[in-house]
Amino acid sequence: MARCSFDNHLLSLVGTLVIGSTLVMLRPEGNMDLEYLARVLDQKQITVIHAVPSLLNSLFEFLRISKRTSAVKYLRSLCSGGEAVNVKQVSLFQNLVGEQCRIRNHYGPAEITINCACYLIDLNKSQTSIPIGQLLANYQCLVLHGFSQFVCNGHEGELLVSGVGIFAGYLGRDDLTAKALLEIDGQLFYRTGDLVRLDNNGLIHYQGRKDHQIKLHGQRIELGEIERCLLNITSISACVVMKWKDDYLVAYVQSSDTNEQELRAHCQSHLPSHMIPSFFIILDKLPLNQNGKVDRKLLPPPHFSSIPLTNTRELSLPTNDIEVSIHHIWCDIFKQNQISTDINIFTIGGHSLLMMQLFHRYKIEFHLEQKQSSFSISNLFQHPTIIHHAQLIQQSINIIHSLDDYAWSSLHLTQARASFAQERIYLDEQIRFSSNKTTMNNMYVIPLLYRISSMNDHVSITRLHHAFQSIITKHNILRTALFLDTNNHIIQHYSDANIILDDDHMKSYGLTIVNLHNDDGRHMNEIIVEILHQSDLFDLSKGRVIRCHILRHYHQSQDNISCENDDLLSENDHLLISI
Repeated sequence: MARCSFDNHLLSLVGTLVIGSTLVMLRPEGNMDLEYLARVLDQKQITVIHAVPSLLNSLFEFLRISKRTSAVKYLRSLCSGGEAVNVKQVSLFQNLVGEQCRIRNHYGPAEITINCACYLIDLNKSQTSIPIGQLLANYQCLVLHGFSQFVCNGHEGELLVSGVGIFAGYLGRDDLTAKALLEIDGQLFYRTGDLVRLDNNGLIHYQGRKDHQIKLHGQRIELGEIERCLLNITSISACVVMKWKDDYLVAYVQSSDTNEQELRAHCQSHLPSHMIPSFFIILDKLPLNQNGKVDRKLLPPPHFSSIPLTNTRELSLPTNDIEVSIHHIWCDIFKQNQISTDINIFTIGGHSLLMMQLFHRYKIEFHLEQKQSSFSISNLFQHPTIIHHAQLIQQSINIIHSLDDYAWSSLHLTQARASFAQERIYLDEQIRFSSNKTTMNNMYVIPLLYRISSMNDHVSITRLHHAFQSIITKHNILRTALFLDTNNHIIQHYSDANIILDDDHMKSYGLTIVNLHNDDGRHMNEIIVEILHQSDLFDLSKGRVIRCHILRHYHQSQDNISCENDDLLSENDHLLISI
């Protein structure tokens, strides 16, 4: 489950089609709607999922809480990739999927063509960490320490990968390409920047990043880019940005003349939303180690209690029932007693996964599960306050109520302009092949021959007759005629079933019985060809687009004439049916 801008999208698209499987395309923003995802998993009987661990964790946690574990009963393969997966997440996945489902951990930056390593997780084995496994075929790796020397098993070093999937370079950035690619013994290696260690079984274990590049909710983020953005503020003398608990970005700023509002506003105007820190901690001085570098271990952890929960000096309270309900949901998620209704959710530690939780809880709380609802998670991102969320929910409720008041009803139309396909077949019959009716029939007819056997000695022609009538009654297209109106427009019109299926018309319209005897020298195929070449087999002007012939076999040895078996032949103009 990935957007088209994410490298894993290529694997999902091409990989599925290469092996002849069915690829299920989600609706726009469907990967962030947990209710919709659960419904798709169940209805489409999804057998394989590939997504980042944070999204999988949110989805499976939702399935567990809502007791909808049956949605993943068809899963046979669960693939995690894009960021590190932990034992706790794997335990959650394992508890919900069946024994037939295999869980895999995939690894690979986009620079090596998506995946280069895979690990099939042994669910019966106790593990303290989940390795990224072994390299795929046609890939090689080296683990080097800071001085480009090989490291021993169990020791940490940078992972270098070589093989068929290595990229050619960054477009228009030769400087970055030179830093990323390294030639060793005539072989080109990509420096992943990932710190790993090899165990005695040859498995690769991810340890972190060599630089300060991280992955947060599946997005690759350069912490140095955020730090440089903040250092552009003249009142800031030093800055450090870190990832906290795999969910938040925390910015530590050394300054005596700034505030969080100024820092957040500056980041919002210069950085994409996924790179804006959730916490800004202003310190008089950043802690340093003996070498004069920032000691990240001594930086204070962020606390929700330190987050300003108002945009102004006064707390804005809910003013209506919807705002009260939303306020209660926010306080429950953020573990707060009060949150101002005008505060931006991203200023109090909100992120995309929390927004997905809100979206789902809103749909349940306000009964917005209906398809007619215009409620969209993208609108929640664009308007991230309690007040705005209440307005969006009220609009969706009003739309649902208006649709209930003015329910759609059928117009019971019996005729309309013909489609392009209908016009083509009509013109072919009337103009192009008007001189050769047999050619016309052979072009569009699809003969379907069935051998009918009965549990009894006789086949009920009456029941077959009723079944044929029921089909024509149910499907208007089987009673549709084409004609030119006074404006020379080709019109499609279907007749009333009660009229066209009247007993007097039925014999000439659709059902014909052909009696075959043993002394008839003709072969069955010859009889079928004769039927298909009848010039009056179909008539578009009268809506005669389906015919049924029953071929009955008789034996002279039988005292009474009985039907031994029936061959049911149905000719159908497939172009007219495929409207």
